[in-house]
Amino acid sequence: MEEPVISIKNLKKNYGMNLVLNGIDLTVNKGQIIGYIGPNGAGKSTTVKIMLGLEEDYQGEIKIFGDNIAKGNVDYKRRIGYVPEIAELYDNLTAQEYLTFIGEMYGLDRAEADEKALRLMRVFGLDENYYSRISSFSKGMKQKVLIISSLLHNPDLLFLDEPIGGLDANSVMVFKEILAQLAAQGKTIFYSSHIMEVVEKISSRIILLNEGRVIADGSFEELKSKNKEGTLEEIFNQLTGFDEHKQLAEEFVAIVQGG
Repeated sequence: MEEPVISIKNLKKNYGMNLVLNGIDLTVNKGQIIGYIGPNGAGKSTTVKIMLGLEEDYQGEIKIFGDNIAKGNVDYKRRIGYVPEIAELYDNLTAQEYLTFIGEMYGLDRAEADEKALRLMRVFGLDENYYSRISSFSKGMKQKVLIISSLLHNPDLLFLDEPIGGLDANSVMVFKEILAQLAAQGKTIFYSSHIMEVVEKISSRIILLNEGRVIADGSFEELKSKNKEGTLEEIFNQLTGFDEHKQLAEEFVAIVQGG
């Protein structure tokens, strides 16, 4: 039997007296697109940061590509790509300088990284901006550079946190198709977002976190069959107990209109 890409057993994490993760158990296999969702503060970003080695002082066991990451071997990171929700790009660099720098950090030859980055920029319609400073880029252009940087080294495991912010509708369609094709080729994708319609459409498996625990795990069809609500957003609200959206919206609009 093939080794899971990710294996998490009884993961717990505290920030002071605040218990953020309360016994997460997960097994993720090759080729899955995981929609990792939950309210703010549910523990999504914390889980991902621990897997990336950006957070320590946790309890439980995490294996990535079969290796226990607590042992300190960082070789697994060469096989990972990451798009954080809030990224600090080196704005003073050109896209060429930034992407070749990232490529070299992942072990690519400089010339190879340069040639590959330019071709990927061309696919996104940004080849004419390749030698321009990132500080002159729009939010959507910066997001495309970030996506390219996460995939430049052909990773086996991809962590995406709100990756389509700033992208136009056509680019979102291209990006969703890229993810589908990567998964079909055996890449594993961990996708975290609050945009439920996208998660619902792209995910082969959806994991819903609430108060540091997994409260739902399955395909969208499986989650729908177990809950009376129809869309993922409705299922999300039902399982997390959030039903105040209409009341809050009415109150907000009333204030806007002078009520």
